Amino acid sequence: MKYISVIFLLMMLASCQVNKDKVNLSKLESPIIFKGDDNTAYRDPAILYQDEQFYLYFTLSRVENDSVFQYTAQSRSRDLVNWTPYEIITPRDQKFDFCSPGNVIKYNDEWIMCLQTYPRPNYTVDQMPRFGNNEARLYTMTSKNLETWSQPELLRVKGNDVSIEKMGRMIDAYFIEDNNEPGKWWCFYKQNGVSMSYSYNLRDWTFFGYTESGENVCVLTENDEYILLHSLKNGMEIKKSKDLVHWEDFGPLITLGQQNWEWAKGRISAGAILDLRKVDGINKYLMFFHGSGPLTEEEGDFDKNSSLGIAWSDDLTNWEWPGK
Repeated sequence: MKYISVIFLLMMLASCQVNKDKVNLSKLESPIIFKGDDNTAYRDPAILYQDEQFYLYFTLSRVENDSVFQYTAQSRSRDLVNWTPYEIITPRDQKFDFCSPGNVIKYNDEWIMCLQTYPRPNYTVDQMPRFGNNEARLYTMTSKNLETWSQPELLRVKGNDVSIEKMGRMIDAYFIEDNNEPGKWWCFYKQNGVSMSYSYNLRDWTFFGYTESGENVCVLTENDEYILLHSLKNGMEIKKSKDLVHWEDFGPLITLGQQNWEWAKGRISAGAILDLRKVDGINKYLMFFHGSGPLTEEEGDFDKNSSLGIAWSDDLTNWEWPGK
């Protein structure tokens, strides 16, 4: 009997641990996941849900000895409440400033992340805010375990015959598999609105075209449609298309709780959506985003005072968040 009681106790403790790690949106006390300050900005989230764990990748802007650097960083969570301390996964180099991860996909036996450079050589705090120059390009990194990443490699979305000098300024990449042709991949990126290129191996790309759009696109496929979330000067909007050529606006401007959030008064932007409606215990679309403020980005809250937040929805139109 004594041994049975011990075993029962151990089982109860294990059960408590499992329950502790389960997602319960009602336990989130604040929409803020990582909060920026006068020396730090958290921006441009990318999110992956794998093996009941959330992998969050984002831009980290940081003041270091009066210079400003951007990195791509990562953090993990099982319950959306407790996040691991962030880890920087890209080099420290203002000539590149690798940042703005778009998303992470599984291809063959490895994970592939798309991201960009945001070059600002010799950038110091007295120049804030200063935006990336015309040398910004797209890159990829690969991983076997979603924690250790390769060195960035140039993503030639205009084709292998187009030199890096002639590719033009491009930012905010996002990968999505074709809705009707498995094995065909699309890369969306900010250039002339949003540009689109396709590939069958993620290395050799063919330019397809572009459509009017803001930045930081996130693309879902659902019911034979492409759903594109993009960011405007303030707030986010959704477009839908069946053929990537003809697009229709869907739903209202998304600004969440901005009118009540001093930390996001300047701008709500860079939404990244996960469709977890079929995941028991969540059953929602989750959106990660960044909010900057109280100043606008042009007024200075770009590389500082920018925070990552979370919201959720049943229909991509009506949104909720902690405390609403």
